Amino acid sequence: MPAIKKNLETINGLIAETARSCGRNPEDILLIAVTKKKNAETVMEALRCGAVHFGENYIQEAIIKIDGIGKENACWHFIGHLQSNKAAIAVKYFEYIHTVDSVKLAKEIDKQAKAIHKIQKILLQVNISKEKTKSGTDAETTMDLVRQIHGFENIAIQGLMCMPPYFDDPEQARTYFRGLLEIRDNILAHPFPNVSMNHLSMGMSNDFRVAIEEGATMVRIGTSLFGERN
Repeated sequence: MPAIKKNLETINGLIAETARSCGRNPEDILLIAVTKKKNAETVMEALRCGAVHFGENYIQEAIIKIDGIGKENACWHFIGHLQSNKAAIAVKYFEYIHTVDSVKLAKEIDKQAKAIHKIQKILLQVNISKEKTKSGTDAETTMDLVRQIHGFENIAIQGLMCMPPYFDDPEQARTYFRGLLEIRDNILAHPFPNVSMNHLSMGMSNDFRVAIEEGATMVRIGTSLFGERN
């Protein structure tokens, strides 16, 4: 457990250093501690060490941890693939859902959020690398998705999320991060109600510094913080 405190300090230091090096404010970048496959004790230790934002990939695993730790004690992000039939649970437990990629899913989230009088913050997941194994809307159709769902009253589109391919050399991911930024800018050029585009959720343990240089506001880090997943 002591390693978590040291790792968190190191990562926060690298985030701040990278942000300043490209003229950005480090406070504009949120570190999301990815806690899938980690137990509640590990999450609590990270919380005690100063982590605020936590990302979970699996609904059933997440609700056990969130019920034990307290929804109000951290900011919870759902970052895994979400099926429409689990939307009600996601809306109940998570402040942000990063992985909306269809009208069907957005409509169900809107419906479930309305039922509990909530405005659900969402990000649109873009399959920026067009990999068949990854979820997300096509880059070319992201604008169409925004047009179709921006009028839903109980969702607020906060930005975009992507997962580029893994590269040993993080520089190779830069073009994908830059591509997501271009999609964001294109959306901002056509203002829509309920669409802020404040966030770009991109960058993980191996490439988060490049992602920050290309505009990331949320970096999702698990391995560098907690070690390899069990």
